[in-house]
Amino acid sequence: MYGSIRVLLAQLLCGLALGSELTFELPDNAKQCFYEDITISTKCTLEFQVVTGGHYDVDCRLEDPDGIVLYKEMKKQYDSFTFNAAKNGTFKFCFSNEFSTFTHKTVYFDFQVGEDPPLFPNENRVTALTQMESACVSIHEALKSVIDYQTHFRLREAQGRSRAEDLNTRVAFWSIGEAFILLVVSISQVVLLRSFFSDRKTTTTRVGS
Repeated sequence: MYGSIRVLLAQLLCGLALGSELTFELPDNAKQCFYEDITISTKCTLEFQVVTGGHYDVDCRLEDPDGIVLYKEMKKQYDSFTFNAAKNGTFKFCFSNEFSTFTHKTVYFDFQVGEDPPLFPNENRVTALTQMESACVSIHEALKSVIDYQTHFRLREAQGRSRAEDLNTRVAFWSIGEAFILLVVSISQVVLLRSFFSDRKTTTTRVGS
């Protein structure tokens, strides 16, 4: 019994190993492309989000092996696109920050190719699943949802932290500027007041009659 449980748990964990995701830095005036070999009729999903940098936007473009544009969006913060490959070959998707002159971006993307493999590939689908197998399938689906939620919450946390750090930097510079202005005004007032109360030597001249 325990051996069957170990096998089921191994299958459960291996089923979560599909999909490729990456977080990378995209410099200003730069373009980064990625390539994926896909077979015909395969369902694919491209999801991306800008984590940090500027207005949190980026250009995205997806092309098939013949260079036909399947997806193209300009200055998007996040988006998701699902398609079925119409032919075999290497598909290309690119992220561009060429419209930005000095702001670097941090971009996250998740490119899913194909459906998840069945949890029990050797299982005869004519027969009903046992109670343990049904429970494993339910746990498998729940774990996938948990992973998706964790990923999105991590991205939101990173984006919020970036915004907070940027705001903190602006407040710090603004406070330094205010302190400098206050110091200059204080010194100017002291100098002005001293000029009012300083002794001035006056000279008198007589005009001959």
